[in-house]
Amino acid sequence: MNEQVKNWIDNASYEQLLSKWRFASIGDPMFQGQTGEYYSKVMFEKKKQSDHVQASKNIGWGNERTN
Repeated sequence: MNEQVKNWIDNASYEQLLSKWRFASIGDPMFQGQTGEYYSKVMFEKKKQSDHVQASKNIGWGNERTN
């Protein structure tokens, strides 16, 4: 994992991390090996300090309809 990727993970909000987690393409290098392990660790630590339900609602699933 390079320093730029580590800095992004460290400075991203829980909502940003969750959004990337939810919408990344299969095989995204962010979720592979040491980087993936670090990403998961940081994301789940930030989850404890946030309103997970609201963050999830804010980012949606990408297929919501607007009426």
